[in-house]
Amino acid sequence: MSNESIIQVEHVYKSVADATGTLDILRDIDFSVPAQQTLAIVGASGSGKSTLLSIIAGLDTPSRGKVMLAGVDLFGLSEDDRAVARAQRVGFVFQSFQLMANLTALENVMLPLELQGAKGARDQAKAMLQRVGLGERLGHLPKLMSGGEQQRVALARAFVVKPQVLLADEPTGSLDFATGERVMQLMFELNQEQGTTLVLVTHDRQIANNCQRQITIEAGRVAADELRA
Repeated sequence: MSNESIIQVEHVYKSVADATGTLDILRDIDFSVPAQQTLAIVGASGSGKSTLLSIIAGLDTPSRGKVMLAGVDLFGLSEDDRAVARAQRVGFVFQSFQLMANLTALENVMLPLELQGAKGARDQAKAMLQRVGLGERLGHLPKLMSGGEQQRVALARAFVVKPQVLLADEPTGSLDFATGERVMQLMFELNQEQGTTLVLVTHDRQIANNCQRQITIEAGRVAADELRA
């Protein structure tokens, strides 16, 4: 594993105003992630871990602080340029799958390749769906697939562009235990094959224990940062 940081989160704060005043969601979050590391961000519901992941992705903006992705200051970029940086370097897997309902499994996986202007998008997408065990489901729409199958399509879509960083937000939260186990095993296999940096938000300590490192968020702060391997 490289010691060079692919992600640097520097003194990030996030506050929002509501009717009762100002709510501090994140407070002085500061850490870096070496390339190819697998990191679990854990904590109770409402601790701020999903907000932190959204900020690392550049999908949400911090109130203070900055995030460096591969040496680029995400919030020093325009919103359009931030979207380009994300498309070039980051893959996503969400609890709710976020598949395009009107596209087949194959078309969903082809989409990020087509947005990049990649050649041979259909063949690459087909190969990745076969890799996740869905070679027989290429023409199926999401509504005709089980939750586990939809999450495997989402994994294929995330990994097909060979992202430097994969961000996963409770990727097994909508799945039963056995299906979730299979999906997580597949995610770690693909991650290892491609040498991706994985940042995973979960409340499941068993899933987190598969990662090399765990950061625990409590009340918007880093309560623990443990290297396991």
